Amino acid sequence: MAVYALGDQVPEIHPDAYVHPDATVIGNVVLGAHTSVWPQAVLRGDDGFIYVGARCSIQDGAVLHTTAIWPTTLGDEVTVGHLAHLEGCTVEDKALIGVGSIVLHDARVGREAVVGANAFVGNRKVVPPLAMALGVPATIKEGAVTPGHFDMGVESYVRRTARYRDRLRRLD
Repeated sequence: MAVYALGDQVPEIHPDAYVHPDATVIGNVVLGAHTSVWPQAVLRGDDGFIYVGARCSIQDGAVLHTTAIWPTTLGDEVTVGHLAHLEGCTVEDKALIGVGSIVLHDARVGREAVVGANAFVGNRKVVPPLAMALGVPATIKEGAVTPGHFDMGVESYVRRTARYRDRLRRLD
């Protein structure tokens, strides 16, 4: 895996986390237990701090960056879909950030909320708990998510993490 210190900024990766060999983690980044970071994902904590809680999935090609003013913070059991971009935002427990979506500076995605595929959540926008944010710019649909809706997805990635840690082998 490509894990880099940047001066005195050294990533803290829980021993039970999984970072794919083709993912990149740089600088001031913390990864919680059973969190997974998949191929081509980049977590770059250079200007500020990135915190990813336990049992999160940062899927292929996702980019997590930060700013000197706003850290990027993910609670527990957050799913970040393929090719999503999060920067200087807060994502609460059990939220889902859809494929190709963007969540920017000082935005907040509430507990068990969904940012739909390719949605854009701009600066200082708030997505309440159990709401959906859909479109560009995102329109909020409150109360659209059933509690626990993504629990099976979280469990599948936690299981996948152990499988990859134990069985992945390069053939070339």
